[in-house]
Amino acid sequence: MLDIKEIRRNPDFFIRSLRAKNSAGKVEEILELDRRRRAAVSQGDDLKALRNRVSAEIAQLKKSGQSADDRIAEMKQVAQRIKDLDDQIKSIDEALHQILITLPNLPHESVKVGQSAKENEFVREWGQKPQYDYPLQDHLELAERLDILDFYRGAKISGSGFPVYKNAGARLERAFINFMLDLHTEKHGYQEIFPPFLTNREATFGTGQLPKLEEDMYRDNVDDLFLIPTSEVPLTNLHRDEIIPENQLPFHYTAYSACFRREAGSYGKDTRGLSRVHQFNKVELVRITQPENSYRAHEELLNEAEKVLQALNLHYRIVALCSGDLSFAAAKCYDIEVWAPGSQKYFEVSSVSNFEDFQARRANIRYRRASDGKVAYVHTLNGSGVATPRLMIALLETYQTDEGTITIPKVLQPYTGFTQIKTQS
Repeated sequence: MLDIKEIRRNPDFFIRSLRAKNSAGKVEEILELDRRRRAAVSQGDDLKALRNRVSAEIAQLKKSGQSADDRIAEMKQVAQRIKDLDDQIKSIDEALHQILITLPNLPHESVKVGQSAKENEFVREWGQKPQYDYPLQDHLELAERLDILDFYRGAKISGSGFPVYKNAGARLERAFINFMLDLHTEKHGYQEIFPPFLTNREATFGTGQLPKLEEDMYRDNVDDLFLIPTSEVPLTNLHRDEIIPENQLPFHYTAYSACFRREAGSYGKDTRGLSRVHQFNKVELVRITQPENSYRAHEELLNEAEKVLQALNLHYRIVALCSGDLSFAAAKCYDIEVWAPGSQKYFEVSSVSNFEDFQARRANIRYRRASDGKVAYVHTLNGSGVATPRLMIALLETYQTDEGTITIPKVLQPYTGFTQIKTQS
């Protein structure tokens, strides 16, 4: 959530920055409400000071045997005016809150100003697109022939967008998860968490999914709980409403979770096979750190997510999102896009974001500085490390052979227990 003190201090900057993120902003409305609030507070403070002075006068009048009726009647009117002002302040606070919770985070100064994904910036790529001297199939054709995915029965059970992994496909999916958790805990020093897959409204608000993205979320209406779209939500909220001693920072958390997204706004987008599903698996990386360290942490987080694809020897590229393509809560974001040769396209498998103090303000996550004992908001970051559906697409299509099998990368073989996926005999 944005800081109203900063908006007051530099409104033009906020207007420009919000416009860069395709947001109307309502900065003028915020400033007018803020002006009215400060005026009401000032009037209330003056009246309360008057009440205190007159209360002392009334006590003296009564002590000396004089009538204080006129002053008492006057103070009843003052008390009513104070109550009216307090009610007015409460109403203004609610109006301000309702506006502020809808405003997105501001883009970092290094982010390119742009309207859509078409203006995202290429950063770098790793590896080369593999070349083949035989016809390639896409992951749908491969999965059907090898009998490792079943979209028909998934739709029968739950609806479209809920794939069933089976046989070697189920084993490979489990191998992805275990490999990535081991990589991030053993090589990158992350603490593993196994979080709840349902979060309450406060937690889901804290990371910025609510209220903006409520229609994209699956919800348990009885208990007002939300199926998580990513384990970023429970991991970040581990420290909601806490003041953390600085010597405990930074926190590095990783978690596997199933992720659930209604994707209510995805109509017309590519929804074939595993490219866009309602339930999927992901290993998440979350960092909570001091503000001065967060952009170094952002680059480190990106490198750690890249290590997954490098270990699997999958070609990928990195793009820096322009301002108009950033998520609601992100100040800066890199997308990692893996190449799928059968589909002849790149698929995003990881978004690596720095939220600065935006989520921390919403979730009230603070730390006490060692240098002066003052309390400040932490910075939060997260990245997919990585999501499995499009990773599965890229791996199946990259490692298909001219014999119709799938070769398993060596790093995964200890987890799968097999070196190839073959047609079921």
